[in-house]
Amino acid sequence: MSQLYTPFHYDFVGSFLRPEKLRKARDQYHTGTITRQQLTEVEDECIRDLVRKEKELGFHAITDGEFRRQAWHLDFMWGFDGVGHHTTQTGLPFVGEQAMIDDTYLTGKVALTGTHPFVEHFRFMKQFEDENTVVKQTIPAPAQFLAQMWMPFARSNSEKYYRSVDELCNDLTAAYHTVIQQFYDAGCRNLQFDDCTWGMIVDPNAGNFFGTDRKGLEEVKRVHLALNNACLEGHPSDMVINTHVCRGNYHSTFANRGAYTAVSRTLFAKENVNAFYLEFDDERSGGFEPLADVSGNKKVVLGLITTKSPVLEDKEAVKERIAAAAKYLPLERLCLSPQCGFASCEIGNKLTEEQQWAKLRLVKEIAEEVWPQ
Repeated sequence: MSQLYTPFHYDFVGSFLRPEKLRKARDQYHTGTITRQQLTEVEDECIRDLVRKEKELGFHAITDGEFRRQAWHLDFMWGFDGVGHHTTQTGLPFVGEQAMIDDTYLTGKVALTGTHPFVEHFRFMKQFEDENTVVKQTIPAPAQFLAQMWMPFARSNSEKYYRSVDELCNDLTAAYHTVIQQFYDAGCRNLQFDDCTWGMIVDPNAGNFFGTDRKGLEEVKRVHLALNNACLEGHPSDMVINTHVCRGNYHSTFANRGAYTAVSRTLFAKENVNAFYLEFDDERSGGFEPLADVSGNKKVVLGLITTKSPVLEDKEAVKERIAAAAKYLPLERLCLSPQCGFASCEIGNKLTEEQQWAKLRLVKEIAEEVWPQ
């Protein structure tokens, strides 16, 4: 059992660009040219190659790049009872482009009566751990699951099965407790909640997203925080659970903008995670001042390297921004990473695999200068 725990001074969020071989195999599977088993074999091969590259770069966290998923969050939801999906006709509104990901909705009460498929994905990854590396398992935050099923666009359907948001939160809490324990029993000690809900809440159009006013957004924050913390409650003490806060990441575009100021006294001060992976790659995220609200000994991973552009950042400029963040949180509690994954959905962002690896080499190089061993 690896004794390494995330985050590390040089880290990454989790998803990677899908290799052409994998893209082709998935297309063949969808057209019936190859079997599910044949697709799995290609996934396995591509994941082995990804892990080799992660290790060659010297990263201590390893992931499967989310190579078995269509989308960073929806595939996880599909693993529960009471969740259905179908190919979308309209997609979700991102800036400049519609995110063409499956419409996902309730078909009954949310529960987990068997082993979640992602647990098997983790077991495949567990074999690659060694004295220098540990598997980080990424899943959507409970709040993200709630938003998918209870925002205005989905609520009328969900109310066929739930009379109140509290009733849905109770079932989500039970389901997450079960899946967290399943991951733990499989040997997972590093779990990451990925969460776009806070990015939506800070957006100037948040009231429209959630169908409420400014006062109502306070209740939205309360409910989302309470759900995340309820799902975190009682998890094994030797299991680290961190969270990544995002404003949307699809084909190099985004969905939301807004500084963390509007949620820092709720999220940073009160969510009971070990660390926050935070976007700070451009002006959409505002300044570092809200980091002063990060409570306890929680760490913050500064997402200062963008995955949305192939342009490589200036090293000295990044180091200056780290120094600026250290005015609000001690340097030893800060880390560095890209602001999000490179392919939150199968389509991936608009850069090449080599440009992807160049970004990660830069992350490691900067981190080793800022936090020398």
